[in-house]
Amino acid sequence: MLTLCGFAASNYYNKVKLALLEKGVTFEEELAWLGQTDKAASPLGKVPYLKTDAGPISESTVILEYIEDAHPARPLMPADAFQKAKVREIVRYLELHLELVARNLYGEAFFGGKVSDAAKEKTAEQLAKNVAAFSQLVKFSPFIAGDTFTLADCAAAVHLPLVSSATKIIYGRDCLADLPVRDYLKLLGERPAVQTVNADRKTNTELMLKRAKG
Repeated sequence: MLTLCGFAASNYYNKVKLALLEKGVTFEEELAWLGQTDKAASPLGKVPYLKTDAGPISESTVILEYIEDAHPARPLMPADAFQKAKVREIVRYLELHLELVARNLYGEAFFGGKVSDAAKEKTAEQLAKNVAAFSQLVKFSPFIAGDTFTLADCAAAVHLPLVSSATKIIYGRDCLADLPVRDYLKLLGERPAVQTVNADRKTNTELMLKRAKG
């Protein structure tokens, strides 16, 4: 039995959860807030982490690759080595060059904090550069890497809405506005697994905000 540990307000947790649901893999969920994680399972205290019969695994992308290897039915990666690499490339751009950069804005955009004007300007410049590069890799035909739903879509489904929302709130313009992201996310939103993840995320986010208020 697999147990996915973390909390459903986390986009990285949801990336893994979406893959498990799309593949039809049986799993359980274990709520673990930051600061309450099992350090033996996740040495840096990050979420998500996965408990397996063989032992725990941390880092969301590593978990995804384990799930693909351990549960090859209903694959979320192409069989071709080059196309598989292109899916991984999109995931890397999504996480390192879009989401991680946009995260500089989250404190003010979502949590009532304040981001300096200098940080906003630097983030805007970096996102403009990175979105232009990202646009050269993605297909949206209709899925982000081509005509098949892949792990890249699991990542895009949870990361792109945050990037869009944060930049729209801070700058008054969605940095992804020139890409067909809105229609793409609408398409993904028709999938039962995405609907489940989004509903659970909303419920858990409300719980997280209540915890933050004490």
